[in-house]
Formats: sequence, structure tokens, C-alpha cells
Amino acid sequence: MKISIVTASYNYQDYIKDTIQSVLEQTYQDWELIIVDDCSTDNSVEVIKSFKDNRIKLLINEENKGLKFTLKRGIENASGEWIAILESDDAIREDYLEKKAAVAAKYPDTGLIFNDVEMFGDINRIKELEKTFSKKCDILKRKTYPCNLFKDLMYFNVILTFSAVLVNRDKILQCDFNTPTDKLLDWWLFLHFARNNDFYYIPEKLTKWRIHNDSYLYKKDKTYSYPVNLLAFIDIVKKEKNYKMAIIYTVPIVISTLYRLRVAICQHIKVILGIPLKGAKENT
Repeated sequence: MKISIVTASYNYQDYIKDTIQSVLEQTYQDWELIIVDDCSTDNSVEVIKSFKDNRIKLLINEENKGLKFTLKRGIENASGEWIAILESDDAIREDYLEKKAAVAAKYPDTGLIFNDVEMFGDINRIKELEKTFSKKCDILKRKTYPCNLFKDLMYFNVILTFSAVLVNRDKILQCDFNTPTDKLLDWWLFLHFARNNDFYYIPEKLTKWRIHNDSYLYKKDKTYSYPVNLLAFIDIVKKEKNYKMAIIYTVPIVISTLYRLRVAICQHIKVILGIPLKGAKENT
């Protein structure tokens, strides 16, 4: 079973070498790595071209297109039945593909397989994230897989990073990539994907998730709360004309969204007033 690893690249010259090296060190060898560079202005392309393995394929956008176009282009050009998404500042453990391939072989009808992650980088921010995600991981461990996670995903993105995901190529391409914000493309896609597909969770830290101030999630501002779950929910209701689902879930999802926005507004006010965010690392 061939697995296509898809990496969207943009201005991560300092990290992408480690990303590619982690793929080369995989115990599972039937893979291809498709890197789509979104017109990087640093030396990312030169770093990528320095690797001579013929399983590594580089595509370069003619102009800067953003994450949703870049990621989708990589998936469309993949030849594998399964797609491992790997962000260009992260890495995967040497047995990542081997573990995922075993699950895919055992449960071929499962749409998406994901795993726990090991965070590294900004220590202060990691401490805050661990507090947020630890309870969610405990909830995931109590479920029986494969199972559907649509209800869970409506309130919280239980999949910590794209780099923890192996997904069926044909099924993910059936999803709507037209997210209102590239920052939370993953949550938007996972919610749409969960309407018709089961998920499988591996409680092992197979992904190394780099936490840093230059990440796509943080680089434009210091907050990342956005009601993408509510907007995805509205989009799904419209497309399915499932008004019964709207009646059941609208109130709790709106309350959940308002809480997240309240936290985001407080963070923005602190930024405006020059008050350091809790757990944030000062730039020196």
C-alpha cells in the first residue's frame, strides 16, 4: 500500500529539512513525498532540492495561493490511496507510517486515522496547550474505534495538528476546501469529513508538533480563536438541508462559540494594551 505524504511549504527554510529527514527515516518504505511550495521568499526551495531521493516530488505555485489551494493541489497530485498530511515545520516518528498502514489495512473503510502528538519548541506555550488538550485526549482514549467524531468536533478540534492525520485520498477530495480562514482549514475539513466517515485514534505520540511564534497559526496575530466550527456547521446544514440537526445542535454550538470568542476578545484587548498573554514568550 503506497502512502502519499503531502507537505505545504511556505518560508520554513529553518524547519523543512528536519521534516523531510523524518520522512526518509521511516521504517515503512512504500511512500512518496509531495511538497507544494507556495512561492516561498526564503531558501525553502533550495533546501528541498538538496534532497536527491526520487520519491520526493516538488511542485511550486506560480503565485502565492494560500494553504487551502496548496494543500489541495498536493492531494490531487498524489498517487497513493492514503494521504499523510505533514506540515513543513513538524516531523514524524520513524514508525509513523508503519503504525498507520497497519490500521488502514485492518480497517480499510475508516476515513481518517490520527494520533497523539509530542509538542516541542516554545516551552511556555506548550504548558498552556497541554492544559487545554489533556482532558480532550483522555476523552479520546475512552472511545471505541473506528467511530464517528462529528459531535466532538463541533465543540473542539480534537485533532491537534494536520501532521497527525492519515486520510483516504478520494474521501477528503469530496470535502469542501473553501474555508473562511486558512488558519483553521483543518477544523473546517474535519467537520465536513466527519459527516460521512469514521475516525480511528492511535494514543501514541507519533507526530512531533513544533510550537513556535512563526507558525502559520500565530504569525499574523497572537490569537487563533475563530468561529470556524459554527460557520462549518451552518455550511453543512445548508448543504444537507438538515434542519433537524440544526434544531438539536444550534444552541450548544453557539454557546461554545461565544465562549471561545470571549476568550479571544480578552486576548486581543491585552495585545492592544501591551499586556503579555499568559504563557506567551516575549520576543527579544
